[in-house]
Amino acid sequence: MLNSIILSYITFVYFLSFLFYFLRMVMGKEILGRAATWIAIVGLAGHTFAIILRWIESYQLGAGHAPLSNLYESLIFFAWTIVLFQLLIERKSGSKSVGTFITPLAFLAMAYASLSPGISSQIQPLIPALKSNWLIAHVVTCFLGYAAFAVAFSLSLMYLLKKLDESESKTLFSRLIPNRSVLDELSYQMVIIGFLMLTIGILTGAVWAHTAWGTYWSWDPKETWSLITWLVYAALLHSRMVRGWRGKRLAFFSIIGFCCVLFTYFGVNYLPGLHSYATS
Repeated sequence: MLNSIILSYITFVYFLSFLFYFLRMVMGKEILGRAATWIAIVGLAGHTFAIILRWIESYQLGAGHAPLSNLYESLIFFAWTIVLFQLLIERKSGSKSVGTFITPLAFLAMAYASLSPGISSQIQPLIPALKSNWLIAHVVTCFLGYAAFAVAFSLSLMYLLKKLDESESKTLFSRLIPNRSVLDELSYQMVIIGFLMLTIGILTGAVWAHTAWGTYWSWDPKETWSLITWLVYAALLHSRMVRGWRGKRLAFFSIIGFCCVLFTYFGVNYLPGLHSYATS
């Protein structure tokens, strides 16, 4: 299908963007940074076109649903959202260096979706449980949350690297990364966005579960780990707002939270449960 071919090429566009971001950080040439940004924008535009095309093709094949129903499609949307957030963060912070740390996540998501032999890119009819108007609201909010947490994870890595590098020497690499206070605040803002989106995602999922399975909550592995992830980030926000935690401790907290996100997204797919169709 044409959309899958386009998305395969977009995978390498994002890698090229990362390469230019990395070269800009190492060499300090602004022209490389501008090229990286424009490559990312072109990639996002092509990515958007492919998602829309896949949606249209699903109706032409008689499946007729938003491209959010399986692991391949969720990975594609996850990568799209990461790049969108990355470009917004880059514009807000005025730093090209964020692309060096965030773009690889989008590339890896796209590469895993496109190249993994266990993931099919074929458009398939929805199983009965997924035939609901709640599909778009639930999946979109959850993956907006996941992407925001992914960006916060990358910013936390930058914070720790900046702190480590400053303790050694004032290198070019250190000077090209934004100030730690900026990184700390941006990471905190992304966690807030992610937490709100995940909260809405869990609530819409509960309502959807009631219509599909007759219960709001069944302690399915995906539901359980979504709750664990939500509690981890709730604790992070509590530590920041009530206890005044900042900097290094919250950076490690954010990294732990993203590990929970990854297990919620990938790990539980290997456990039996109501969300086992996510691996198909």
